[in-house]
Amino acid sequence: MIRADGSGLPYAALGDSAALKGGQLVIAIGNPFGFQSSVSTGVVSATGRGMRSIDRRLIENVIQHTAPLNPGNSGGPLVDSRGRVVGINTAIIAAAQGLGFAVPSNTARHVVSQILAHGRVRRGYLGIGGRQRVLSRRMVRYFELPRESGVEVVSLDPQGPAGGSGIRPGDVVVGMNGHPVESVDDLHRLLSEVVVGEPARIDVLRGTERTTVEVAIAEETA
Repeated sequence: MIRADGSGLPYAALGDSAALKGGQLVIAIGNPFGFQSSVSTGVVSATGRGMRSIDRRLIENVIQHTAPLNPGNSGGPLVDSRGRVVGINTAIIAAAQGLGFAVPSNTARHVVSQILAHGRVRRGYLGIGGRQRVLSRRMVRYFELPRESGVEVVSLDPQGPAGGSGIRPGDVVVGMNGHPVESVDDLHRLLSEVVVGEPARIDVLRGTERTTVEVAIAEETA
């Protein structure tokens, strides 16, 4: 973030990235290879994509678009036809054409609010190590589950939130705060949406039983 003294400075307004539709016109602005204020156009190919950062962290709800991007476009705005910033251009797939990706403006807005309030982005921490586990059809039908897999708990941080909550190794997490959990990525996404310090309802399968455990989510420190 940058703090600037003065008033009446021009700025680009943030749009609502959740309102983007496939086929909608978007414009990428940046300085590819040092050519300042270059503009390229394309359309939204899809929203809600997932991609991995360099440190393998999942980035959710990424915008896929066809506006050409080159080195120097990263960090530049992706705007709609009304000039509202709907994304921040982030990455391309080098071996392909017309595959550009942008972090949604709503994600950027959330990050900014976190930095202003706390000086950093606070991410939720549950304190379990897990892996995706496919559930038997019988189990899915018996518990009336919306998904056919969950996250099996393979380890617990004894000092973490889940350590003293009653969650045990071997439990299978199938839901959190009313949302289904099918994979570790689902769990990461839901943890990013909870308020640190607030209790979260974790639905787990244990043998032939289904139970809900309340866990006060801590802040991730690493």
